[in-house]
Amino acid sequence: MSKLLTDFKCLIFDCYGTLIDWESGIINAFQPLLSRANKTDSISRTDLLKLFVQVESAIQDANPTMLYSDVLAKVHSTVASDHFGVPASSEEDAAFGTSIANWEPFPDTRDALRRLSKHYKLVILSNVDRASFAHTKRKLEDGAGFTFDLILTAQDIGSYKPDLRNFQFALNKVKEEWGIEADQVMPTAQSLFHDHAPANKLGLKSSWIAREGSVVGAKESDLEEQGVKVTYTWKFETLGAMADEVELVAIWGH
Repeated sequence: MSKLLTDFKCLIFDCYGTLIDWESGIINAFQPLLSRANKTDSISRTDLLKLFVQVESAIQDANPTMLYSDVLAKVHSTVASDHFGVPASSEEDAAFGTSIANWEPFPDTRDALRRLSKHYKLVILSNVDRASFAHTKRKLEDGAGFTFDLILTAQDIGSYKPDLRNFQFALNKVKEEWGIEADQVMPTAQSLFHDHAPANKLGLKSSWIAREGSVVGAKESDLEEQGVKVTYTWKFETLGAMADEVELVAIWGH
């Protein structure tokens, strides 16, 4: 029997890309390096983000327990030296590594989370470290009228998504904390690659927040070229649109 949105008891959120506009954050953090390398006008936003993800993924695969702030610093160092030919100082790398503190929520995020918190347990499952996420947590929660029920980071788990261990860890914690079974848990995320593909492998229904203009992990065709077929149960353009639908279903039952 098909499920309604309101049949679930817990949402597992990707954070960066779903709740936080990390792509703009990364582009802004790269500006000093782009200026120094005279590439401000010669590399597109899309190409820069794809380069970032290519380097980031390689570093995460090779160093699954590295703190995310250190991953970011190493990405900056690698891009500066190996791709732009202008080696960066350790201070510049460190500044890029801590830039996550400046990444902002999407306009709809905080109100949507407040409304969704009335219907679900809210869980963060993010490729981040605890210290970095503390900045994001304040941006999302302070004065918003909700708090996350559980926060799980790559640092807590020792691996980065799309590793299935991250989702298995989260499902185990949700059952341990609240007795909620896997079929009552719904991953809610922007990245098809990092979140929906592993959700598929675990047989979980999922909600795709298909944010307009997103570059990374956002196109089904990109994954199909890699031989990966991704499905999802619901699709919304924003988290606010999902919250609207949840409220309608709660009232009308369909």
